[in-house]
Amino acid sequence: MKKLRILLTTALVIALSGLGLRTASAAAGVAADCTSTSGAPAVRAAAAPVTVWLAGDSTMANPGAARCPVGWGSQFDALFNSDVTVRNQAVGGRSIQTWLYEGNVSGTKGSDGECRLTSSTYSSRWQAMLNASTGMKAGDYLFIQFGINDSSSTCPRHVGPARYQQLMTMMAQAALARGAHPVLLTPVAAITCSGSTATKNRGFVSQTFAAGSATGAPVIDLQTLSVSRYNSLRFCPNNGDYGSGPVGAFFCNDHTHFEAYGAQQIAGLVAGDVRRQGLPLAAYLR
Repeated sequence: MKKLRILLTTALVIALSGLGLRTASAAAGVAADCTSTSGAPAVRAAAAPVTVWLAGDSTMANPGAARCPVGWGSQFDALFNSDVTVRNQAVGGRSIQTWLYEGNVSGTKGSDGECRLTSSTYSSRWQAMLNASTGMKAGDYLFIQFGINDSSSTCPRHVGPARYQQLMTMMAQAALARGAHPVLLTPVAAITCSGSTATKNRGFVSQTFAAGSATGAPVIDLQTLSVSRYNSLRFCPNNGDYGSGPVGAFFCNDHTHFEAYGAQQIAGLVAGDVRRQGLPLAAYLR
């Protein structure tokens, strides 16, 4: 009888232990191969936070005290979820060279036709982006859009096509060296009409695509996208009145810079092309 009681007790302990293991495993919903009972991974990695850095001119910049202009970059953050932080470093009135070398571009041209640099020291904004601790990091994005002021014939804003391509390529390479993803944009168009059709009016397009080819960076053809949007909104023909009606709701009265509504539209075009091109950043769009 004593042996029988021992055998029964042992069998009961083993049965209860097995039941406890099965119950704990079922409660956790996890199998031995670290998958859930439904077949999905037991633990899903959270999306890594991403910073999107913006370098450009007034058509991208945050607004000042005045109601207009509003750069499209100021409307970009709202299109992403909370894992994205947009750092808008665009500044009004800058060419790609004056943005990079603030205060060190002279008012005279050299024999190559380019504005002379008095120093090769970078602007504080570009130095901040390059900072190993607080600047661009692996997985971040750098959106670069200039070409509005660069076509000036006079220094310091003047930038020739070859120099423009060189500087854009350099910026893209600097992002790549830090594990960040450069995205190059052609200049956004102003509104000009040829009869009932909005037309393209910016340069440096081929140079932007060439910089993209040289670095493998995607190019968003914002000039084409913006002109297509103007035509879809039937902004042309226009009698020169840029301060009223649908055109006035989109543009400041200079037909170049944007009201808040126009900036939102342009930001949406950029985000739409991020999605269309299948860039990984699209996963963060709302």
